[in-house]
Amino acid sequence: MAIVDSQGRLFGKVSILDVGAALVILLVIVGVLLPSTTGIAQVGSTTKPLEVDVIVRSVASGDLLKSGDTTKIIIRNQPFGEVKIAKVEELPRNVPVPQPDGSVRALPDPRPEAGLTKDYWVTLVGNAQITKDGPVLGNNKIKSGTKIELEGLTYNFPDLNVLNVRVKE
Repeated sequence: MAIVDSQGRLFGKVSILDVGAALVILLVIVGVLLPSTTGIAQVGSTTKPLEVDVIVRSVASGDLLKSGDTTKIIIRNQPFGEVKIAKVEELPRNVPVPQPDGSVRALPDPRPEAGLTKDYWVTLVGNAQITKDGPVLGNNKIKSGTKIELEGLTYNFPDLNVLNVRVKE
């Protein structure tokens, strides 16, 4: 008796296609149920305090972000958790004004609508794992230029870019 007959059955009983489909389903189930160990953060990494600077533009109310509060941070559309707001500094709203001698000076914006919103320099503090590739927050590398999002009870600031990252000793 042949292993595969003329109709493509193993030992005359089971189709080769059925066996292949069963193996694919079994591999998918095993892949879903086994925990992943391929994250960015490694076991041998150290945890250190990290400061991250971002600029939040066009905030309508000045009391949304306060030093000492916590905010949720989302890095590359992956929720990380909560970080502390270390510092909130209001940035001046200036416009370039040409001078008669040809130079340009930055002067306060005189438009009434410019006073309706404000820009802030925000420093966030959290603990990050330090790997050979740099700091990692919640399995996401955090570097200058990384897209993040700040979310609180009454605000959501999407599309922010990390300006500076400082690892504290």
